[in-house]
Amino acid sequence: MESTKKEQLIVSVSPHIKSDETTSRIMWTVSLALMPAMLSGLYFFGLKALFITALSIISCMVFEQWYMKMVGKTSVLSDGSGFLTGLLLGMNMPASLWSFSPFTVHIPVIASFFAIVITKQLFGGLGYNVFNPALIGRAFALISWPKAMTIWNEPTAAFLAMDAKTTATPLGILKEEGLSKLIEVFGDKMNLYMHLLSGNRAGSIGETSAIAILIGGLFLLYKKYISWHIPVSFLATVALMAWIFGGKEGLFQGDPIVHLISGGMMLGAWFMATDYVTSPSVRNGQILFGIGCGFLTMIIRLKGGFPEGVMFAILIMNCFAPLIDRGFKAKVFGAVKQPKVKEAK
Repeated sequence: MESTKKEQLIVSVSPHIKSDETTSRIMWTVSLALMPAMLSGLYFFGLKALFITALSIISCMVFEQWYMKMVGKTSVLSDGSGFLTGLLLGMNMPASLWSFSPFTVHIPVIASFFAIVITKQLFGGLGYNVFNPALIGRAFALISWPKAMTIWNEPTAAFLAMDAKTTATPLGILKEEGLSKLIEVFGDKMNLYMHLLSGNRAGSIGETSAIAILIGGLFLLYKKYISWHIPVSFLATVALMAWIFGGKEGLFQGDPIVHLISGGMMLGAWFMATDYVTSPSVRNGQILFGIGCGFLTMIIRLKGGFPEGVMFAILIMNCFAPLIDRGFKAKVFGAVKQPKVKEAK
């Protein structure tokens, strides 16, 4: 006897195509990708770098837990976003905060408050923040304590070393005295490149080793957590502008390699500018976003008062991310363009 029951087709709400990836898995994987750069920073700057980074991570997680409890919401510490913000913030701090003065260790704590509470939670939490939280935290610290945030230690390659000599960063020397002086300081151009690639030079804790950052960035590409559009367009724009306008002798005399592997360029291009929330989601828009970041970075580096411009460039372009997405809105699959209807006069 034939069954009279009919099978019901149940259509759920979108998205219909799903994967096993979760916010928590992505956040912890990005944190894992940062480990080569973090370990490089610990190797060159020692125990004080570990203290500053750990303080930033703990502060971010404590402030996030405190805010969620204050507003009566469920804890979100397990999603890893607070840990990642603290890790990035700590990696963007100078290790000299520990040795500069016993009272400057409050800087990562206050910066963490601005990153988590002001930039992230007051805008609605994860997914609603307009600006990159870690960069806002660092920007606030730089504006509030410019002296403490611009004192750089020489690498010691001794984990337990607490005292270190202060020195200028390669970008600082490049801006003030030119490429010839920078090459003189490091001996020759090849030696300069090797120091910049390995991380054996002054700078923030996690931004010094270009190779370590590149390893993490390529890992994220392999996992398809990021695409090539933002980092490649960012770095290509910087290289082109550095080559054309970066030389003090005239046009087309600049050294693009120095600009690409010094300062916060690699960390910003691979880990900061590619933030899901604060960057465009449309591929063509991501290319424009990367070009804008590269252009602003070089304008600040070459003509601004700071030797570095990556942080400010990304934050400025964060403002335009929604407009870029709107301008490069993708065509809906299967949509048919409706003909325009002329109004009767």
